[in-house]
Amino acid sequence: MKTSIVQYQLLDPRRLIPTEEIDSDRVTELEREIVQSGRWTRPITVHRGDWFVMDGHHRLTIAQRLGFKVLPVVLLDYDTVRVEAWRLGETITPDMIFEMARSGRKFPCKTTRHIFEGPPPACDIPLRDLRHPDPSPSAKHSMAPS
Repeated sequence: MKTSIVQYQLLDPRRLIPTEEIDSDRVTELEREIVQSGRWTRPITVHRGDWFVMDGHHRLTIAQRLGFKVLPVVLLDYDTVRVEAWRLGETITPDMIFEMARSGRKFPCKTTRHIFEGPPPACDIPLRDLRHPDPSPSAKHSMAPS
């Protein structure tokens, strides 16, 4: 069986479009964990070409609060990602997410649940490298899924 290579890119977090509100308590808790470790270990998942966040709204908020110039991002689309609602009885479709992203409004926290074919690629980037990135052309990284 062929193992596909999943890539993440380092992108400017200001380019990304959030589609869900966040839980400020969760942001505080996660930010504390990330700052204590001094490392960023999970990329944000973003829709390819439209730049809206599929998974990682809390981490995007943290990156913005910490003043990151770049952030590890995996670019995917709905050909390989399934979406459903977190809450029973609700329906969420990709079209609804596109509409929300284009409107500038946001769903309530934990509305959309994106289901990926495998885990996102691991990354291990010192926080200082996200605040002050190396301008070399090696901004694209590949990692085989574990």
